[in-house]
Amino acid sequence: MNSDKLEVFGYTFQSPYWLLGLILVPIIGYILFTGERKRKGDRKFTGTLTVQLSVTNVWIPRWRKLLIAVQLFAFTSMILAMAKPYFPGDSEATEEEFRKGIDIMLAMDVSLSMMAMDFEPNRLEAAKKVAKEFVEGRIGDRIGLVVYAGEAYTASPGTVDHESLMAQIDSIGNEPIDGGTAIGTGLGTAVSRLRDEKLPSKVVILLTDGSNNAGEVDPLSAAELAKEKNVRVYTIGVGTNGEAPTPVITPFGVRFEMAPVEIDEKTLRSIAKITGGHYFRATDEASLRLIYEEIDQMEKRKQFNRQFAPEEPATPRPFLLAALILLLTSWGLLQYLFTYEQ
Repeated sequence: MNSDKLEVFGYTFQSPYWLLGLILVPIIGYILFTGERKRKGDRKFTGTLTVQLSVTNVWIPRWRKLLIAVQLFAFTSMILAMAKPYFPGDSEATEEEFRKGIDIMLAMDVSLSMMAMDFEPNRLEAAKKVAKEFVEGRIGDRIGLVVYAGEAYTASPGTVDHESLMAQIDSIGNEPIDGGTAIGTGLGTAVSRLRDEKLPSKVVILLTDGSNNAGEVDPLSAAELAKEKNVRVYTIGVGTNGEAPTPVITPFGVRFEMAPVEIDEKTLRSIAKITGGHYFRATDEASLRLIYEEIDQMEKRKQFNRQFAPEEPATPRPFLLAALILLLTSWGLLQYLFTYEQ
């Protein structure tokens, strides 16, 4: 049990400081009951003659004290409801359900060539846009992001907070990262982030527009590591067929020149084959979107999720219902037996 929670009779109170209000109950009760003994009475009995005869004068003060007790119990129930009670047996309180989800790492090439303009407005922006659409559609999945060029780093560990993940995807493009394309390093980094060996399904989606020309990790060695850890790798080659306007660094800065699209499809196919995944080629944004949609369908796996929410949802309904019933009872007794003096 967390130090900021209190467990009583099977209920966990998530905001126990509200329970301090219970101190007021006996104080208010003492004041009301003491005042009831001294009060001359501002109510009169209005029952029928038959009721008056059946309820003697001895019972009238008892009914008045009962009204006070009912109101105190209603006040107590409202305080308990404010303390955010949670009962594990409540079927609405858990997220224990079947989900079609897996753990996924996106490994995205951010090398200079990803600024080539054969996609609208360029390969990188199109890849980011489609990746965000993919993330939005994987409700309940834990997804992370690795970006790489001549080196790699984890932009976001696996998370179910997809809003923050998409914010990280949006920020891709301004990394102070070495030039080149280290496919092996990018893949190895992504695989290392999928640490839970017990998960039955783990996936890396690796996207690149070139061939491995940097880093110390061989792509096929990284693929073997993925295989050992039971990680499927889907590889995506991005780039049109033929030539594309590609950024080139010159003594006068970066300029765009028509250059052949050179994707090491052989290595990407081998990575996919070794790990039990698939290789795809995207020549425009539409085909890239179809690839992600196909991966989305291929990776629908039913797995049982026994994780609870970070904070169990409060279940104050029984206490609120009790307070409502008690208040209605108090009101009913007042209407049936007593009325205020005019």
